Order: sequence, then structure tokens, then C-alpha cells
Amino acid sequence: MSKEKLIRKFDKQSKVYEIRRKQQSERKWRSALLRSAKGKVLEVAVGAGANFSFYPKDVEVIAVDFSSEMLSKAKASAAESGIRATFLQTDIEALSFPENSFDTIVSTLSFCGYDNPVQVLKSLSFLCKPGGQILLMEHGLSSNRWIGGTQKMMEPMFKRLVGCHLDRDIMDILQQSNVHVHRMERYIFNTIHLVWASPK
Repeated sequence: MSKEKLIRKFDKQSKVYEIRRKQQSERKWRSALLRSAKGKVLEVAVGAGANFSFYPKDVEVIAVDFSSEMLSKAKASAAESGIRATFLQTDIEALSFPENSFDTIVSTLSFCGYDNPVQVLKSLSFLCKPGGQILLMEHGLSSNRWIGGTQKMMEPMFKRLVGCHLDRDIMDILQQSNVHVHRMERYIFNTIHLVWASPK
């Protein structure tokens, strides 16, 4: 799928993402992860801004997404939540910030969409300051063979309709990247991963 087509797909889904944000359907996981955020934060694939209500109020966020419609929703979310945020419309896989730019880097439910998630995570590690943190909430392939088999079966249709891979191996992505995992929690037959990490 071309990048332009993928952007249009997410533009069209922005209202659904906004509804999910207002419902706070992942509240427990986002709250547990994002209370650790501090300092200057880079949030990649910010979507409709579902994380803003869970950040500590003293952070400063640079929020990135390639969808203008998503960014429009995210701006409203930041304003409602009282979070200082700057918004940048660009492809996550083409970020050009200097090395060691951020105290905290956040990605929630975005690694399903990248062509090369390992390279993205390596790039995020490059942007994170020494002693900084990388906070991830990602979905991926279940360790349960029946659920995993269903995910693999649905993968082509899901990718075509939603623009997202169902069968990403999150553990493998972490192992191939240059991050050190300090803590991990997994839920729903290991389909949801919360990760507290730092650059190696």
C-alpha cells in the first residue's frame, strides 16, 4: 500500500479514533504507562490524541502524525487536557531531529503500521537522551496458537481495510532493536504489550 493511500485511510478513520479517545477504552493501560512520562516528550503517531489526558501536566510534547485529520483531533485533545504540545505533520519514518533530543519517547499502537518497525525503534532510540525512556503500548501476535492463527488468517484483510498489521512479533522487534527493556506487562493472551525501555 502506498504511503499516500495509507494517509488517506487514516484521515478517514480519524473520527473513529476520536470516539475511542473519548470513550477511553484503553484507559487502564495508557494511565499505567504514561504516568512515567517526563520532560520533553516525543509522541509518534499521535492519532486523535488519546494519550494527552494521561500525561503529567508538566511535560512538553512534540506530537507527530502523517494524517492532517488526526492532528486536528489531537490538537483539540491537548487543549482539553491542558497539555503543552507542538504538532508536526510528517512521516514517522522520516524524522530528522538531532540525536539525544528527548527525555521521553512514546508510541502507542503504532508499530502495526510501519514498513520497518525495527528501524523505527532504532531511530527512536537514537533520538532519546542517555538516561531517557521509551514508553510503548503495542499490539501484536498472540502467544496462543488459536488466537495467533486467527490473527494471521485475518491479516491480509485487516491490512487492506484498516492499514494495520495484526501479526507483528513485538518481542522480536524489541530484541532486534537497540533498546534495553526494563519492564514489560502483557495482556489478553499476550496481544497487548506495555514496555518501559531505554536506549542501550
